[in-house]
Amino acid sequence: MNRLVVIGLDCFTPQWALEAWLGDMPNLRALAARGVSGKLHSTIPPITVPAWSCMMTSKDPGQLGIYGFRNRTSYEYDALKVSDSGWVTERTIWNYLSRNRLRSLVMGVPGTYPPKPLNGIMVGCFMTPSKEVTFTYPPGLGEVLDRAAGGEYILDVKDFRTEDKEALLASVKEMTAARFRAFRAMMRVDEFDFAMMVEMGPDRLQHGFWRYCDPTHRLFEAGNPYEHVLHDYYVSIDEEIGRTVEAVGEASVMVVSDHGAKAMDGAVCINEWLRQAGYLKLKERPSERTRLTSEMIDWPNTTAWGEGGYYGRLFMNVAGREPQGCIAPGAYESVRREIRAGLEGLGDEEGRPIGTRVLRPEEVYREVKNIAPDLIVYFGDLNWRSAGSVGVGSLHLRENDTGPDDANHLPDGVFAWNAVGARGVRRAERYSIYDIAPTVLRFFNLDVPEDMIGESLI
Repeated sequence: MNRLVVIGLDCFTPQWALEAWLGDMPNLRALAARGVSGKLHSTIPPITVPAWSCMMTSKDPGQLGIYGFRNRTSYEYDALKVSDSGWVTERTIWNYLSRNRLRSLVMGVPGTYPPKPLNGIMVGCFMTPSKEVTFTYPPGLGEVLDRAAGGEYILDVKDFRTEDKEALLASVKEMTAARFRAFRAMMRVDEFDFAMMVEMGPDRLQHGFWRYCDPTHRLFEAGNPYEHVLHDYYVSIDEEIGRTVEAVGEASVMVVSDHGAKAMDGAVCINEWLRQAGYLKLKERPSERTRLTSEMIDWPNTTAWGEGGYYGRLFMNVAGREPQGCIAPGAYESVRREIRAGLEGLGDEEGRPIGTRVLRPEEVYREVKNIAPDLIVYFGDLNWRSAGSVGVGSLHLRENDTGPDDANHLPDGVFAWNAVGARGVRRAERYSIYDIAPTVLRFFNLDVPEDMIGESLI
């Protein structure tokens, strides 16, 4: 039986990898020429967490009950918690493979910290707080990983929203090279049937350098010293892909990303809009830009509040649901429609339409488990991000409110597969992130569960 190797690249974006720079990426081009390639349409929202877990389970965020990095654990006002592997209760690819006595190597896939038992080896993801905790299964593989990495196995860069661009660039390069070295070395430890890694470098570097590299960004200046940083990094990724393909021989190799990236026009201050519209009441208006906390809010007189991020999450204060809710349950839908219409009608600083999309979870998910936002907001169809700060003095920012970041997420990622060992592969310009798990199962001649929402490519 053939081995399947999956190279996951967080935020690897199609307009660079499949279009503008494909000519400079011979190894990715060779994968596509031998098999198939295309855009990989992501989740709603197209965010690292939960997108990778959705890819590994073929379940949408509502079915997983994971709507972002932080999720409500109750209707209390301070109940937003960072999700971890404990939130992923649906079976993953390696769960099915383990049940069929197939061995897996899983390295750095978001949603895998703390690591869970499997038939093989698991290395926790970038959300691992440090290497002082148990982040591998079996435990105690930290020194093995460091040796495999040729120095130090790096979980994530420490701060990608920084003005110290030289340090960020050096850190990402070091992390990426170490991860690929470790992955190739660990694959030699055992005859794994399935091996998968995810590298966070594309995400970190694009959020840090987009304005310097994308001629369409409003702050781009031709000839700046970082103009070719992303291009050169993509070429280096392609070289790592080539080394990995060479190392695994005639294995079947996939390259996948959870979403892409694009220029960010600015940020809409969701809580400032709610405050000005009368939906959010503060005990005292701050005199300078401040992160909104629950202690600042006059809850009995507040209808809704929001969270910042690459997309906006809006929560409503419902009587009998939230501790000091003021929306009568019977008025919930009418208030939600009113807020939705207001947000979709909000333009830029000059009032020009930006094309905001506001989604109701029950409209976009097959189920809505746990506690979803009442509304999911794509400001400017993700050309703008959501800024949660208050005391800004404006509804709009032309920068991120939590540190330098000039890119937002694109709903399409990248897919390329040499399809070794697979017959009758379906060809398309765009695939779905939910297609990956059923395709992996079919590759190993396993039945695809009926409740997976994607379709196998073979």
